[in-house]
Amino acid sequence: MAVLLHIDSSLFPLERSGSRQLTDAFRRAWEAAHPQGSVLYRDLAAAPVPHLDAATVTADSVPAPREELIAEFEKADVVLIGAPMYNFTIPSTVKAWLDQVILVGRTFGEGVAPSGKRAVVAASRGGSYAPGSPRAGFDFDTNYLEKVLGAGLGMQVEVITRELTMAPVNPAMAELVPLAEESARQSLVRAVESAREHVALLGAQG
Repeated sequence: MAVLLHIDSSLFPLERSGSRQLTDAFRRAWEAAHPQGSVLYRDLAAAPVPHLDAATVTADSVPAPREELIAEFEKADVVLIGAPMYNFTIPSTVKAWLDQVILVGRTFGEGVAPSGKRAVVAASRGGSYAPGSPRAGFDFDTNYLEKVLGAGLGMQVEVITRELTMAPVNPAMAELVPLAEESARQSLVRAVESAREHVALLGAQG
């Protein structure tokens, strides 16, 4: 029975959040294709995890709250992370979650085998940061997660990106609305496809 760990972090509800709409589409497709599976869910905006502190880092054993987060990560076959871009990078709540989960000697570092897990990052941003765009190179959201999850935690990472989410509400971006609509359509289609592919892959491995 495969386990999906679903992480949301957007400050906004589903109807106003590009990243939540992507993770929702992925999860619904996952559950439809794998009804016998299970989903662990954390909404980091509604219930942020604590930042690391000196007491946690220097404790003789892993404190219970951190152990719970690590155990969830270890149990998951696929980790789905909703990651809107705030000020060119990930929400601080996602960074706090990662800091709790990344533990040298257990999930990260020399002697720790790559997890082999799969991660799907559902990214959203108000503008465009694609090559050739005015703000190309300012994306410290998805490139950071690809490095940490991939090279750091040994996961296979897919990024699904929805761009230009501000176009429908920002008059200065009105001419970009068709591109925003197409980005929304393509990213939602890909989220559904990705979920089905991951279920099929896990079924084949099992």
